[in-house]
Amino acid sequence: MSSAVLTSDLVRLDVECGGSVESVARFISELVVAQGRAKDVDLLFDAVCAREFQSPTGIPGGVAIPHCRCATVVEPTLCFVRLSNPVDFSGPDGASDLVFFIAVPDSQSRQHMVLLSKLARALLKKDFVAALRAVSSPDEAVALIEGVFDSPTPPKNQSTSAPRTGIISSPSGSLSNSPEDHPVGGAHATDTQTFDSPQSLSSPYLAPDQEIRIVAVTACPTGIAHTYMAADALVQASESMPGVTVMVETQGSSAYNSLSSTDIAHANAVIFATDVGVKDRERFAGKPVIESGVKKAIHHPKQLLESAALAVHDPHARRVSAGPCRVGDESHGVSTASGLSIGKRLQQAVMTGVSYMVPFVAAGGLLIGLGFLFGGYDMAPAWKEIVLFHSLSTLPGSTIEAAGYTITTDRSGFMLYFGAVLFGVGQSAMSFIVAALSGYIAFALAGRPGIAPGFIGGSVSVLIGAGFLGGLVTGVLSGLIAMGLARIKVHRVVNSLMPVVIIPFVTSMLVGVSMFFFLGRPLHKTLDLLQMLLGSMSGTSAMVLGAVLGVMMCFDLGGPVNKAAYLFATAGLSTGDKASLAIMAAVMVAGMVPPIAMSIATLIRRNLFSAAEQENAKSAWLLGCAFISEGAIPFAAADPLRVIPSLMLGGATAGALSMGFGVGSRAPHGGMFVFFAVEPLWAWFVALGAGVIVSAVAVLLLKQFWPSKALQT
Repeated sequence: MSSAVLTSDLVRLDVECGGSVESVARFISELVVAQGRAKDVDLLFDAVCAREFQSPTGIPGGVAIPHCRCATVVEPTLCFVRLSNPVDFSGPDGASDLVFFIAVPDSQSRQHMVLLSKLARALLKKDFVAALRAVSSPDEAVALIEGVFDSPTPPKNQSTSAPRTGIISSPSGSLSNSPEDHPVGGAHATDTQTFDSPQSLSSPYLAPDQEIRIVAVTACPTGIAHTYMAADALVQASESMPGVTVMVETQGSSAYNSLSSTDIAHANAVIFATDVGVKDRERFAGKPVIESGVKKAIHHPKQLLESAALAVHDPHARRVSAGPCRVGDESHGVSTASGLSIGKRLQQAVMTGVSYMVPFVAAGGLLIGLGFLFGGYDMAPAWKEIVLFHSLSTLPGSTIEAAGYTITTDRSGFMLYFGAVLFGVGQSAMSFIVAALSGYIAFALAGRPGIAPGFIGGSVSVLIGAGFLGGLVTGVLSGLIAMGLARIKVHRVVNSLMPVVIIPFVTSMLVGVSMFFFLGRPLHKTLDLLQMLLGSMSGTSAMVLGAVLGVMMCFDLGGPVNKAAYLFATAGLSTGDKASLAIMAAVMVAGMVPPIAMSIATLIRRNLFSAAEQENAKSAWLLGCAFISEGAIPFAAADPLRVIPSLMLGGATAGALSMGFGVGSRAPHGGMFVFFAVEPLWAWFVALGAGVIVSAVAVLLLKQFWPSKALQT
């Protein structure tokens, strides 16, 4: 291992760093900066804390492995600290006394990433961890750690008694397929890294003369440590399960080589131990699948392997679908082993539908707003006639009578025509939003076979007046029916027609008939009732609704709750009624509050915020002006207990005042940059200012009288 990654100056033994994760993070950040490996203590400290907030880094054996990528890091760095008083990093077996800190620049070297990930793997070995506790000097610790990377290479084609297991990882000498790169419990995987012919072994999972072959994919958000630790944990656990073999593909930061098609074809089951999406998931179509996060694979690998082995003989086991979906790819019912309930899958499907719907809403709403800006608000009822009858080729100075308008070909006439065109294009985009919502909910549940029935069901919902409620229902119904049809076993000649002809046709027919004969009228009446209730809201009731929506917008800053509030607002925007426009305005103004408030609070009292937060504040206000709530995430991640309640309070204030003033917005996105689509504009800015002031004051008071321990260290 290169000495540039770890030196004795980066090792501290038996030190007292305080009793909190934050105090340890501060200590190691100062140590790394003092050795010239990073430029800014606060930026590095904030990056470490943000990673811990995302997912604690405690692992089995009383070890913690905090890590981060950060622009302030000069070169890849490894720091080792042995604590005299263990600190709780939320590990599975209590507090940690051995802390390895991995710091990597944003433009990290792949080779260094590989070295650091190999260290993470070595920490799963009990003898290595015990040796770390026994070292008496920094030089001894460095030598021991370097030994992990500089272990001698066994001869090629060396046969071992270890099971046929292995880890597929990155090319070009980083994490190769050769066995010397993957030590597991003192034994090595074979060079071929492919499954052999079945063996006759005794195992409670096996039929006579059968071996169970499992392929797995591991991936974590940063891809530095947990990805590879989960892979090694699965491989090690398989050694205690006779007749069960596992091949693991690590989709980490140091890139990866995919499992070969032969390995996948010969596999009996699949494990996805990931906290992010699985790349090229459809490669595993038809295989029984067990899903979990990476931490379960690290802490309970044998349990995952046992579940996968049992799924091989379960005809009702959940299977990977042929499509690239991530939500409902089961082929038989709901598997509790997957870790996702049916409610969670449906929630994810709806969020997928919302994500795909938002571009239609944003584009259509902004075009409509521009249409009003150029053509005037009274142009909307007659835009079709204006566009159809007004010809740009008419001679200058002539006039045309259309829909009660006298249109000339001078500048004012062209502006009216251009505004009508923009309005028409925007209306066309808005007419797709229910169909897009329905279609992509079905897609998230059933993959490509669900898209057409979902879009058709959404169009039917618009036709019969069921609106976005109908779109939600038809999306879920289309997805579930398509999933059910995909489970039917048919002749191989018919099977090729199932996803492109039979499933879309049958599903569309069933959904359409259900909407016309059974579901359409109740949904239509429900939507009418909802619109009537919204239209009747005034005074206190409207302000309460605005406050609730404001809280939702600021609760998770772009997460599911935020998206639910945004969906509620945009769903009625296409109707153009006053209540829907008011809800849209309240949601948008509340979503603008968090970044602007945090930027102003940082400007007022810089000493209450870290250097990283002060840097983020320079651009956060602009994100807030553009209605990008995510601009406040760095502040919330670093100090959630003080920041998030303050933002919710300001969001509630802004939303309530916006509804109370009767502000309406015809644009679904854009913030201050679509001011022309907001009316009355003065009231909207008053609501925004009040919300920003409330949030900024609240967060400053909390930080002043309930200071963060991290900033005190």
